[in-house]
Amino acid sequence: MALATEAGPGQGMPRSEAAYVWIVAMFAVVLVLTNIVGVKLFVLFPEGGPAWLGGFGPVTLTTGIVTYPLTFLATDVVSEIWGKKRAHLMVVLGFVMSLLMLGVIIVARALPPSPFWVNPDMGIDDPAAMQHAFDVSFTYPGLLLFASMSAYLVAQLFDVRLYHFWWKVTGGRHMWVRNNGSTMISQLLDTAIVNSIYLRWGLGMEWDVILSICVAVYLCKVGLALLDTPLIYLARRLLRDYLDLPQTSAPAAAPLGPSTRK
Repeated sequence: MALATEAGPGQGMPRSEAAYVWIVAMFAVVLVLTNIVGVKLFVLFPEGGPAWLGGFGPVTLTTGIVTYPLTFLATDVVSEIWGKKRAHLMVVLGFVMSLLMLGVIIVARALPPSPFWVNPDMGIDDPAAMQHAFDVSFTYPGLLLFASMSAYLVAQLFDVRLYHFWWKVTGGRHMWVRNNGSTMISQLLDTAIVNSIYLRWGLGMEWDVILSICVAVYLCKVGLALLDTPLIYLARRLLRDYLDLPQTSAPAAAPLGPSTRK
């Protein structure tokens, strides 16, 4: 593993550590962006679902569903190369960064708006209106925040453990099994926690309505999870080339995990 111990590009650290830092940074950025853009709702299939999917009606989803699956891809990549402990560390760091982001937003919302803060191009010439638009964009209902953060921490940590469970079950073969087997189950857990807490106790919806929403959301997450399968194979190959690791189709453990690291 010669290159794995060489300095990363301009960082003065081993390549393996530099690569890990890059992935953690991207993970944290995507997670924070998910919390920011997730307040927007959009309609999937506004004209109704295609006939080959059963022809259901329009589905309302949060924009966070576009970015959040990428965090599961990142945890699986780290699990594959660096092992369970490094993946757990990344999940916890992401949780802390999300709390930091929320703290910054609270402070930013509390600051009084300047009289010069207007946007004539959008027809807004009142700082109070700008402040209102800012507040609307960065308002996180307490129960939704609790549900989202709880679901994130439980699902991501569960995803890491499941990844290594499927690794043992398959004897290191068929990476697509541990990738999809961990992500699909942990995404089900995430969907159930968020919607049960927020939709039931926050909005008072009936369980049959909540169930229909959960099914639609989960099916979208499953579709995205299947789409990322080629990406994890590509990421593993590129990282093994970059770190000069053996291209093994059935590794017994993560090549840079605690048990294999010298």
